[in-house]
Order: sequence, then C-alpha cells, then structure tokens
Amino acid sequence: MKKYNFSAGPSILPKEVFAEAAKAVTDYNGSGLSLMEMSHRGPEFTEILTGARAKIKALMQLGDDYEVLFLQGGASSQFLMVPINILPSNGTAAYVDTGTWSTKAIKEAKLFGGVDVIASSAENGFNYVPKDWTVSDQHSYLHITTNNTIYGTEMHVTPLVDCPLVADMSSDIFSRPWDYDKYDLIYAGAQKNMGPAGTTLVVVKKDLLGKVDRDIPTMLDYNTHIKKESAFNTPPVFPIYVCYLTLQWIEKMGGPKAMAERNRLKAEAIYKAIDESALFEGFSAEEDRSFMNATFTIKDASREKAFVEFCSERGIVGIKGHRSVGGFRASIYNAMDQEGVDALVEAMKEFEKGS
Repeated sequence: MKKYNFSAGPSILPKEVFAEAAKAVTDYNGSGLSLMEMSHRGPEFTEILTGARAKIKALMQLGDDYEVLFLQGGASSQFLMVPINILPSNGTAAYVDTGTWSTKAIKEAKLFGGVDVIASSAENGFNYVPKDWTVSDQHSYLHITTNNTIYGTEMHVTPLVDCPLVADMSSDIFSRPWDYDKYDLIYAGAQKNMGPAGTTLVVVKKDLLGKVDRDIPTMLDYNTHIKKESAFNTPPVFPIYVCYLTLQWIEKMGGPKAMAERNRLKAEAIYKAIDESALFEGFSAEEDRSFMNATFTIKDASREKAFVEFCSERGIVGIKGHRSVGGFRASIYNAMDQEGVDALVEAMKEFEKGS
C-alpha cells in the first residue's frame, strides 16, 4: 500500500533526494567511502558545504552582506542565540506571539534584555495572526514566526518596520518567494521543509552583529561560525548534504515561485473540502490559513480516533493534530504531491458519507 505522510516533522522529502542520499550512505560519489565517515574538512564535504551555502543565497537572491550558517541545536537553540547576539542588555526587542514556538522564543529572550510582546493571539487559542500592532525604531529588533505548525496559521505579508527584522521560518522556508532582503536574520530548523533533522539554517546580515555589550560564549557567537564557515566544530555532515540535495531539487522544480503555486493548489484543495463539509471544520481564521499545515477538527469529537484509523487503512498517516490542540493537521510541505492531497480529500468525503 502506498503511504502518504502528512507528518508535521520530521517531514517527507522528495523521493529522488532519498534515493541520492541513500547512495551516499554506503558509497559517496564512487569514492568507496560513506559520506558519513569522510573528514568534515576534506575536499568532498567542503564542496558540499560551500555549494549548499551558495544555493541558499541564490534561492533567496541575497548578496555578500549576508552570511549563511549551518548550525546544530534546532530552531530552539536560536531562541537564545538570537537575543544573546543582537539584544543589548539595556535594549528591548519586540515579539509577536502567535503560538508555542514564539512563546518559547519570548521566554529565552527575557534572559538577555527587555522584551515587548507587541501582539498576541493567545486569547483565541492562537487561531489567527495579529495584525494591529506597531513597532518602534527604538526596538532592537522585531521577531516573528512566519508559520505556526501547531495552529495552522501563516503570515502572508512581510511586515515593514524601522528596526531589524528577525524571523523563525522553520516550517515555510522556500515554500514561496519572500522578500528575504527585508529580513536581517532568518533561522529555520531543516526538518520541516528543507531536509532532515540535525541541522539548522541561519541567514544573518553581517552588520547586525558585534554590537552587544556582553561576552558571548564561543559556541553561541554567530561570528565564531562565520569565521570558520560553519565548520568551527564537526558539522552535521549528512543532514547538510541532504539539505543540499533538497535545495537542488527546489531549484530544479522551478524555485520558490514554482513551489508557491504547487503549495497553493494543495492547500486550496484541502480547505475546499473542509469548508464544504458538514462534519469537519477549519481551526484557523480563514485569512491566516497556512499553506504548509492545514488544521481542522471534527464536530463530533468522539469520532476523531475513528477518522485517524480510517485514514491509516488508506495509507494516510501523520494527520493527528498536536496534543495541545487536538483534531487533525495535514502538513503539505514542498515534497508532498497533489496525489497525496487528493487521497486525503477523498478519505474525508468517504468518511463523512459513511457517517
């Protein structure tokens, strides 16, 4: 039976990426050696790392004023690395709280300076993205989370602000064109839309750094990793390689613009099924619906388990919603094809017909 994996992460990757990565596990590029046993300072991996960093700049259309880093620790480590590097102890950063991940980022930032939560959708269970807020040019930076995997909301417009703009793009990076040059710092865990778990992307404008009034531990200093080109210590070799393959696939498919159209069609098909249903209903506000994570509930909560099992019997897995929200979540990252979405939509209709 064919499987359709709608898991929020670690997520699916393109089949050709899996195939190429599998070869490298046992024999990288005909060398007779596994990529995972090669020196991280050797020519083979150096070429991969250099290529991946260049590919990111190309896809983002960024110049030499930005640095690209592959780090470890997941996006959660960036919750503290961001403020420790760019929030002065006497400064104040602005945060928009749109759910679990931004809430955690706010908690970490408070350890290093002032935090002004300028907007939050907590009172409505984070089912929408706040829009009526302002940022002062006195803020050290504004931090946003562009896509909220748990709640299925997404920022569809880049905010225009007079202070540095920082974004956690873990779950929608490269899913559509962004005005990347309007961001001063972007970070993203790879395992949602760019590669496997194990590495974290950081893209930072160089002139943002070196201005805080504190000693930064060596491993937490972005400049440490810039100077050593992401190889200060042993980097996560294999995850970076798979990211490189995925970036090449995105480029081959037509880049972020082509991904946007592909993702729009998938999302529209699922939301149409939800909106036309008498049994299912969407969780997030319509204008803020995510193109990456479609969240929905069933009006008769006692039938939730039955629907998950119904889908599983048809090869549809990973749709159970996050434990903090319940219901269902269909994650439709770049690598999910229309066939998988069609299978889910058909299962929703069949289940409702038999109810």
